[in-house]
This record gives sequence, C-alpha cells and structure tokens, in this order.
Amino acid sequence: MSTSAAPNSLTWLANGFLAIKPLAALAKNRARTMMIERAESIGVYWRDEVQRLKARAGESPFSEQWSHDLADLQNADLSYPDYYVTSFHAYEEGNLGWQPAMEVEVAAKAVHARIWPEAGAQGDAQLRQSYHDVLKANLATAPTNIVDLGCGVGMSSETLQGTFPDAQLTGVDLSPYFLAVAQYRQQQSVRATAATVSAPTSSPTIHWYHAAAEATGLPQGQFDLVSACLMFHELPQVAAIAILQEARRLLQPGGHLAIMDMNPNCETFAKMPPFVLTLLKSTEPYLDEYFSLDIADACRTAGFAPPTVVTNSPRHRTLIAAAI
Repeated sequence: MSTSAAPNSLTWLANGFLAIKPLAALAKNRARTMMIERAESIGVYWRDEVQRLKARAGESPFSEQWSHDLADLQNADLSYPDYYVTSFHAYEEGNLGWQPAMEVEVAAKAVHARIWPEAGAQGDAQLRQSYHDVLKANLATAPTNIVDLGCGVGMSSETLQGTFPDAQLTGVDLSPYFLAVAQYRQQQSVRATAATVSAPTSSPTIHWYHAAAEATGLPQGQFDLVSACLMFHELPQVAAIAILQEARRLLQPGGHLAIMDMNPNCETFAKMPPFVLTLLKSTEPYLDEYFSLDIADACRTAGFAPPTVVTNSPRHRTLIAAAI
C-alpha cells in the first residue's frame, strides 16, 4: 500500500506555498541557510571545506584541473532526461554544476547530523554503516561485482568498497560534476592511505561511469549487487520504475537489489511541522511522488522476489530484493 508522509492538508499547504515562485525561492534560500548553520554548529566548516576542495591542495588553477577531469569523465553524447534538468537541493542548476558537487559531502553531514541524538557530524557515517549492516545480515554471499546507481560524489561507493573490499565497484551518476569530485576524492583517499601504511591497498579501483541509472548501457547480467543509496526520493515515479527494470537487467539471476532511502512511514515525516515540510519539499521536487510510490510492488513487477524491508534509522529504510 502506498503511503503519504504527511496529512493531505499539510501537503496541500506546502505545495500551495511552493507554487508561488518568490515564496519558493525564499524557502530554498532558507533551507540552504539552515543546512550551512547546522553544519557549522557541529564542527563541519562548510565554506572552508568547499574552498579546500576548490583549491585541490595547491594544484594548478581550478578551471584547468576540474575542467580536465570533467572532460575525461563526461559522456558528450548523453541526453539528460527532462526530470533531471531542474532545481534540486536549492541549486538552480540542480546537480549539473560545480557548487552542488562540491557541497554534497558537507550537506550530507548537516542533513544527517540529527538522525541519532548526539551523533553530530558522524550521523552520515552512522547512517551508511546502518545500511551496510543490513546488507551483511541479509546477503548470504558477499557480492563480487557491485554497481552503485546515483553514486553522487562517491560517498556511497567508497563505503560499499570498505564493506566489500574484494568486490569490483562501478559508480554511475548523471552528473559529470559529481563524478569528477568522486574521482578526486578517491585519488586523495588512496594517497592518504599510501602515506600511512607500508604496503599498498589491494582494493580494486572504483570505475566512475557517466550515465542515466535507467539506461546505463552496462552489460546485461554483469552484477550480483545493484545498490541505490539515497537516490529514489529524487526521482519521479516513471523514472523510479524504469530504474528498477534496469537494475533487474543488470543483475545475474539470484543477484540482489538494495535500496536505502527515506522511510515514508516513519513518525518523523508524519509529524513534521508544515514550515519544515515546506523547506524540505522546496529542495526535493519529487518527494510527493516518492512518498506515494509502492516500491515493493514496483520491485515485484520489475522481476524481483518480494523484498525484505528493514528500518535502519529513525527515518530511513533498506529494501533488499532478489532477482528472479
């Protein structure tokens, strides 16, 4: 059964507010300000962290280095789906720009800081660990070939690699800007590890791939785990259903799909004040569609066994389904 995260009156109120463009812009600016303030309050110095990323530890000028990486990773023939070319997370350019790409990590730490009391800046890491704990508890065999759909700047891919160090990982995202940051973050991580250990790390290198999650172009049946971490709430239902179908195509029989995302049925969303709901929806254009999607039924229709659903945080759930 599909479920709405808030009473209809609150949804109507929030949607009516956001339909007025000046008020929507005000809500987006306020949401962004609140995230930056929250980050600073927990010791994540948003502006400083972004500036360090821009500077790339003293490498050559920003425009040269980042533009070179972008050109290397970008699929110039890719056509962006209409749903993606819109404002996300209070950025008018959505995910197709350097500013959103360079603020993903600090924003995630700010947004997830209050999932658990006193978690602070470790809330994001704790959330991802809770997801991986569910994976390890429900997968009888460790996966050896993983595709991470909607990998963003690589935070989910890196933590999956840490959980399954012998697996080959492919990170797929529609934003080449995000992928350029993901590649740089990985390079920095490898350098930091090499500087602190006597022997080189044996983990395979993550392959970053610029493509739509609903049409990756990757070989059929290549993977034994398809992971989507915090992606589905950013999708209209037509795209979500297409991605489930693509996930089934990518999986070997008996492989698994794993989705970790917001839990529409949790008390946090049901009791959310209208003002906070409005701020949230101002940054997430497809939230209503996500909350009303019966994702378990959509998985079954796409060719998966009835999924296992586990609550892995006070406001997140993990869904695991085997390909049949």
